[in-house]
Amino acid sequence: MSESVHTNPSIWSKGMMAVIAAQFLSAFGDNALLFAILALMKQQFYPDWSQPVLQMVFVGAYIIFAPFVGQVADSFGKGRVMMFANGLKLVGAVTICAGINPFIGYTLVGIGAAAYSPAKYGILGEITTGDRLVKANGLMEASTIAAILIGSVAGGVVADLNVLAALGLCAIMYCGAVVANTFIPKLPAARPGQSLRFGPMTQSFFKACLVLWRNGETRFSLLGTSLFWGAGVTLRFLLVLWVPVALGVTDNATPTYLNAMVAVGIVVGAGAAAKLVTLETVARCMPAGALIGVVVAIFALQHLALPAYVLLFIIGICGGFFIVPLNALLQDRGKHTVGSGNAIAVQNLGENSMMLIMLGLYSAALAVNVPVVGVGVGFGVLFTLAIVVLWLWGKRR
Repeated sequence: MSESVHTNPSIWSKGMMAVIAAQFLSAFGDNALLFAILALMKQQFYPDWSQPVLQMVFVGAYIIFAPFVGQVADSFGKGRVMMFANGLKLVGAVTICAGINPFIGYTLVGIGAAAYSPAKYGILGEITTGDRLVKANGLMEASTIAAILIGSVAGGVVADLNVLAALGLCAIMYCGAVVANTFIPKLPAARPGQSLRFGPMTQSFFKACLVLWRNGETRFSLLGTSLFWGAGVTLRFLLVLWVPVALGVTDNATPTYLNAMVAVGIVVGAGAAAKLVTLETVARCMPAGALIGVVVAIFALQHLALPAYVLLFIIGICGGFFIVPLNALLQDRGKHTVGSGNAIAVQNLGENSMMLIMLGLYSAALAVNVPVVGVGVGFGVLFTLAIVVLWLWGKRR
């Protein structure tokens, strides 16, 4: 635990491995929990439109706590902040296991996730530096996507057997993440001495927002990552309703298998980005971003399982290649302006605001009975147009 992060900046250091292990277990719990709760809601006959509303509650926690979590991450050792956040996720999972309303428990998990995010990404810039930061982001994304892959499938498969067992598995994963956090080096606070009072924290956060949104590079990154994650969470819920309509399958496991194909693709795309893209050549990722929406529109029209799996794998590759360089760019530029924790908190506000907008539109479309295939095609077309506009704006800038 006393390993110097300054003398050992390798992405294979013990400190980095502890961060990756904690991230894997925490992300495993997050993704298994979502599908376990969806199975619980299905079992308890919640309406279809309530599924995206569940995620909106989770996203709302990110937005509400965005002004504070970045400054907390920079005011304390980030490893300890990660431990506290995973502990809060554990409490939320146990709450749902105890039979309390799933919306309440998932809100607690959302608050924990909001606190966890700026610490987990901000710590990368403190453990490693320079071009290794892109590789570290690739490793982090690969770990996250592996957790999405295994966690999503585990959540759906175990929920088909026993919903309570699936919820218990999530609690065990969060407990493991807390243990892994104890092996992260005790890092000094990035920006000690900041006021933790409501007024100064809010003022400081919105100043950080202005700094990042006024800078061309960081604004480019913020817009790109917000569009990506807004699209990603919407696609996840789209799959849950698309499977029974297009494939005629009604179990809990099949949507998780399809999500897993996206996850496998993102691992491949993230690895390619780590090798082919640097902070100076970030624009190389934009064609992959535009291609995501095109493939989503084609996917929505499928009625056979095999082409659906292949297309989702391609979507994942494009997504991994698109998101990793944009994350690294924001972390590098944010570290030298407003602090890495603040930068990630501003990013979270943008990403989760976009998620809230897209999920709200998706839920509204379902409420007025728009066919799920039509929703998928329209969603893909709009996403491609948005990325092309961002790409052209970046070139002009």
